[in-house]
Amino acid sequence: MLRYGLIKLTLVIAATAMLVVASACAMPTEPDAAGTPSNESVAIRGTHSENTANPAQTDGRLEQIRGRGHVVCGTTNDVAGYGSLNNDGENDGFEIDLCRAVAVAVFNDPRAVEFRIIGSAAERGPSLASGEIDILAWVNTWSTSRDATWGGNFVHTTLYDGQGFAVPTALGIASAYDLQGASVCVAQGTTTELNLEDFNRQYQLGMDVVTFETFEASIAAYVAGQCDAYTTDRTFLKGEIIAAGGAEDEHIILPETISEEPISLAVPHGDDQWFDLVKSVIGILIYAEAYDIASGNVPSATTGNAAVDRIFGLEGSWGQEDLGVSQTVAQDVVRELGNYGEVYERHFGSGGLGVPRPAGSRNALWADAPCQNCPKGGQIYAPPFR
Repeated sequence: MLRYGLIKLTLVIAATAMLVVASACAMPTEPDAAGTPSNESVAIRGTHSENTANPAQTDGRLEQIRGRGHVVCGTTNDVAGYGSLNNDGENDGFEIDLCRAVAVAVFNDPRAVEFRIIGSAAERGPSLASGEIDILAWVNTWSTSRDATWGGNFVHTTLYDGQGFAVPTALGIASAYDLQGASVCVAQGTTTELNLEDFNRQYQLGMDVVTFETFEASIAAYVAGQCDAYTTDRTFLKGEIIAAGGAEDEHIILPETISEEPISLAVPHGDDQWFDLVKSVIGILIYAEAYDIASGNVPSATTGNAAVDRIFGLEGSWGQEDLGVSQTVAQDVVRELGNYGEVYERHFGSGGLGVPRPAGSRNALWADAPCQNCPKGGQIYAPPFR
């Protein structure tokens, strides 16, 4: 009898505890003095609920894009090589072509893309998190903090860069470590600014960091003589100086590289199919170069190479139907834009900024390694299509 009574009492206590917990969970968030939820609650909603509550989750971003008739690409128009305006006033650049490649995958039309200009580097994260753009192609360095706070997913690294410095030849400066007390122009809200501050602090150089809202304004100020040096990613240092009216022989690029800058496109959180589709398009460009398939020799009949036939939709499948794209999507993309090497050469190589891409360099293909098991190839890589 006593044993039964103890069991009954224990059950009553447990049930009471459950009711207390349930009541606590059902209570609304306690407001602060102004009658709104606490700052902590707002921060949680801002970084999770709002970032993931975009319409693409309900309808599917691919269906939304097809409904409106074009891809929305958030980009810049003032960074030579990556994204700028050509002589005809059209968007042109490496990342512009990557956005066009995605438009070909969806619509078989490289013109089915709206380039929405994001005015400053600081606006990139909010534009991505809002879901108002489908792709962010704005010279984005892939970093852990951006992974955590921008409300988006980064695709494959499309270019490896690193930060450097340009100075007027007349100053006679030979090293970044000689920039003691120098004024340095830089675009604000960028990893470039943060890297400069770290470098300045670490080596106690006492630099005067002069920030500007855009790359265009910062390079213009440097060329006009407002700063002793200019810093940004090395790939487009020389191109930006020339584009801003500076004479190439009046400026030198210092030898030091002070950061790692893996550049990548990003897509909003909330739609894995869209994320996978964009990754696959970049992978198509990379593997096309690895298989020596360029815009002028895209196969339309089986080649006898199983890997080539599969990626170009001639035999078997690598998941095109699950992504909602054509079986021959790789044919369409490469025929219109070329392979990765062609896109690079057009904007960074001999057709653009004149930045070489030698075998074995970081921006060469992983497949350029002279043997299967030696680490002597480049780092441009994509998962296999199978």
